Amino acid sequence: MPNWLLSCLAREWSGLAIAAILAPGGWLVGGWLGVVMIGIALVLGFGNVWHLIFRAHIGRLHPAPGRRIDLGGYCVHILAEGERKDRVPLVMFGGGHAPGLAMSHLHERLKHKCRSILIDRPGTGWSDTGPFPRTTAREADEMMRVLELAGELGPFVLVGYSFGGLLAANIARRYPEKVARLVLLDPTPLETIVFGPRLGTIRGMLRNALWAGLSRLFGIHINLEARQARRNPAFAAMAQRFEQQLGAEAYKKLNAIDVSAGSQFSHYSIYHELLGPHVGTCGWETVVYDGDLGDMEVWLVAPPNAAEVADNEEVGAASCREQARMINFFARSRERYLAISSRSKRIYAPEGSTHQFVYEEADFVGDVLERASQPSG
Repeated sequence: MPNWLLSCLAREWSGLAIAAILAPGGWLVGGWLGVVMIGIALVLGFGNVWHLIFRAHIGRLHPAPGRRIDLGGYCVHILAEGERKDRVPLVMFGGGHAPGLAMSHLHERLKHKCRSILIDRPGTGWSDTGPFPRTTAREADEMMRVLELAGELGPFVLVGYSFGGLLAANIARRYPEKVARLVLLDPTPLETIVFGPRLGTIRGMLRNALWAGLSRLFGIHINLEARQARRNPAFAAMAQRFEQQLGAEAYKKLNAIDVSAGSQFSHYSIYHELLGPHVGTCGWETVVYDGDLGDMEVWLVAPPNAAEVADNEEVGAASCREQARMINFFARSRERYLAISSRSKRIYAPEGSTHQFVYEEADFVGDVLERASQPSG
């Protein structure tokens, strides 16, 4: 889908504009076809009005807990709490294209010991959608601008989990003077997309985001997590761990505030960056390669092995030989992050943990981040 169309659809009132185009068209066409077009226009228009009313209601129920920083026509939400004391401020990014609230279980623990900062990437949480295309490179610049405009002084400890690790590494490459330490929690390596097997999961994520965005625009708010949980028991177990660590209130709020159509079109845009045919066009901007971070201190925190990869549906569907190769590839590709700096170290998550160790082993992760907030030397 072209970026100009995503930009139009991401405006929450665009359903009314579509209805306004259809209705006169139906009148001009006339006959039974015209009546059908006018009927569709009325349904879409009423659906969009309901969406706008519902979204405003959610906004009143769950006001932004932090500050919304204007980046020039769109605002990004930042929540910064805790005293700096003698520690280095932590800035944390969750997995996927997640809002800052996805790391709130760690934020609540750490804000009493140091300055802890969560940012809603554009199109998530309490942030506006922002311009398209959504890319890792663009969001890396936006995150640093938000910190500066909010008056948060670096250098920072950047913490990135999964896809958020790719984002944190990109910020560190662009603004090394602002980064005291980089902590990568089982980060997504770009090599996984460029050289790895074609992943149907990414295309599924794109389809889900596109249809969810269109559905919300016309008043149908689909609970994607509930639908995935019904179809995939492994996802249901993961969601349960996620809820347990976040806490019932935070988990409920995380789902409640995710009602905008623009958020889904933002997800669609940035996940599109990960498609094999497209990633080659943005690889140079997105990759953080061997030696890119000089002697910056980098901590790679991840499970000790890739046993959990075998549970992946796509890996399980491969032949035995191909399955072994895929498991080896996924396990080793993340270790490439150790080469981005001459001062990298590997920290192993507890035995038996999986990619979800940020939620499975929250106490362990909290201890690691508490140590990371201590000044070097």
